[in-house]
Amino acid sequence: MTFQTFVRQNARWLIGGIGLTFFASFGQTFFIAMFASQYREEFGLSHGDFGFVYMLGTLASAITLVFIGKIVDDHSVRQVSTVVIVSLALACAAMASINSVAGLVFAIYLLRLTGQGMMSHTAMTAMGRWFVAERGRAVSVTSIGHQLGEAVFPFVILALLAGADWRLIWWGCAAAMLMLALPLIRTCFTKDRTPLGIAREKLEIGRQWTRAEVIRDIWFWITCCGVMAPGFIGTSVWFHQVHLLEIKQWDASVLVVGFTLMSILSVATSLITGQLIDRFSAYRLLPFSLIPLGAGCVLLSYAYQPYLLIVFMLLVGICYGLTGAIFGAVWSEVYGTRFLGAVRSVVFAGMVLSSALGPGLTGWLIDVGIGFETQLLYMGAFCLFAVFMLVFVTRRLHAHVLANALYS
Repeated sequence: MTFQTFVRQNARWLIGGIGLTFFASFGQTFFIAMFASQYREEFGLSHGDFGFVYMLGTLASAITLVFIGKIVDDHSVRQVSTVVIVSLALACAAMASINSVAGLVFAIYLLRLTGQGMMSHTAMTAMGRWFVAERGRAVSVTSIGHQLGEAVFPFVILALLAGADWRLIWWGCAAAMLMLALPLIRTCFTKDRTPLGIAREKLEIGRQWTRAEVIRDIWFWITCCGVMAPGFIGTSVWFHQVHLLEIKQWDASVLVVGFTLMSILSVATSLITGQLIDRFSAYRLLPFSLIPLGAGCVLLSYAYQPYLLIVFMLLVGICYGLTGAIFGAVWSEVYGTRFLGAVRSVVFAGMVLSSALGPGLTGWLIDVGIGFETQLLYMGAFCLFAVFMLVFVTRRLHAHVLANALYS
């Protein structure tokens, strides 16, 4: 089946998935961090203080996600999507209404849980379950929503902040969830997709790991260490984007252009990676996923020319394209689809946890005098270590896949 035929035959489910990941932007770090100056000024917070606030809210959302993420296994995607979309609208309204630091923590908790957590989790779990033979392509197309959000919203929010109160913008986000996201996604997910042809024959054949079995597998946790790196590093950089521009003495317009180019390259990489996954499998591609991110961190640490920020963001775009497709498909390949929602809830909670630790830890290090440029070098070194680690892990995951196929 050609890519064009695949998209045409599955348009409604793919559009719904893209819608979920696109509107998940309201709970993503890059979106929330665009209001960082307003929050710090409103509540008198330092970089470290705001990082700690962000960490608290995000940690709480990660813990909650472990317990509620499995609802995707027990209810239709349409039902879960409806509840999550309405909840994200309420989270946006909560952010628009805050009047204390405690309220800021709670609003961040709701945004991270419903947006960055459940919106993305629901979309990727649905694609992993609905598609088998074309799973890589389905996941890669769905992840386009993340890149579209990163391309569109920086322009929109910076333009709005020039003339509108930040609270009013969040009220607008709440309205968009109810007036745009809700009817679109409910229409697309009127019914769940049933895997077709070869996919149906493969569905839930072989061993289907429960969450309890997965969390006892050491190779799962080692793989998660690599999976969490983009969340930790990306969140740290986007959270401190204003600080980074200040210490580099770069104009914010460079960042906006970089987001757009990063998103374009990420989409292209994701689509290519999706087809490679369908041909070679996701777990075989794992070791390649962090190489661009590691190189980008080292480059940004030493960069003094504004165009190098764009080069960094292009490398991040490649990494996001790779990881968005690979991390979306690898769990169903290795552990099956029957309990995929429960398994992925642990993965997503770990990713949210890493994105929580990033701003808090890096903000504290900035406050105690360890510059962000120095921190970037350590981030790059970790990526290099993770690449070598994943080379070894891939062999063990391959053994899992072979054993699963023989299971009866």
